[in-house]
Amino acid sequence: MFTIGDFARLGRVSVRMLRHYDATGLLRPARVDPATGYRFYTAAQLARLNRVIALKDLGLTLQQVGEILDDKLTAEDLRAMLRLRRAELETAMAQTAARLGQVEARLRSIESEGSMSAHDVVVKSLPSIRVAELTAVAADFDAVGGVIGPLYAELFQRLEAAGITADGPGVAHYEDAPEGGILVHAGVQVSAPVRDDGELRVLDLPPVEQAATIVHRGPMAAILTPVQRLGQWIDANGHRSAGYPREINLECPPDQDDWVTELQEPIVPA
Repeated sequence: MFTIGDFARLGRVSVRMLRHYDATGLLRPARVDPATGYRFYTAAQLARLNRVIALKDLGLTLQQVGEILDDKLTAEDLRAMLRLRRAELETAMAQTAARLGQVEARLRSIESEGSMSAHDVVVKSLPSIRVAELTAVAADFDAVGGVIGPLYAELFQRLEAAGITADGPGVAHYEDAPEGGILVHAGVQVSAPVRDDGELRVLDLPPVEQAATIVHRGPMAAILTPVQRLGQWIDANGHRSAGYPREINLECPPDQDDWVTELQEPIVPA
């Protein structure tokens, strides 16, 4: 028979791990000296230890390993367990591949720009939100700034007249106008009932399954840089845009240099 130290060396495991296997009932010693408490193992027990190690390497829990070794599972149970483990590993591999793609995109950015961008992109899902909004048409994106400012001024006047209180950030979103140009929606988050009087609308913006988001600090006149960074990131990371980005006005103090805006661009796999 082998002492626990010798058996640990043969099995290429630690003595501490053998004691843990004993405590959990996974691998009991063949004999325990009643006087000293020393554990002793037989050579035949190496086969069970090797099976424990092999099953653990598959990522199974010790409870699952014990159920397999003690024949507590049917063949179908075992197949189901291994299929589940396969699915978990496939998911982990996909997540790792996505992270690898992000690292490679960062490396390309550093190689082309000489430093890491200060604009970090995060992918997240967007819940449905209720907004009150006014809409107008801008000839193009260069003209949006001259349209959206007056829209917001009028929006807050109409909200006050209607007794509606904003309870969240401003939300601007865009779409192509049917007859050309850009349809500009200047909105703010509210909890009021849905309405549409022909001009002021209260509606629920639909949820977005995946959006690439980036935070811009500063005036809206300087938003082109993060917009371009967002587009570069989407292209470099295996996505494509599914619409114009929303602008969420998180902080709008009097000094526009201190404004904080999150751009949220819906994406789908390329």
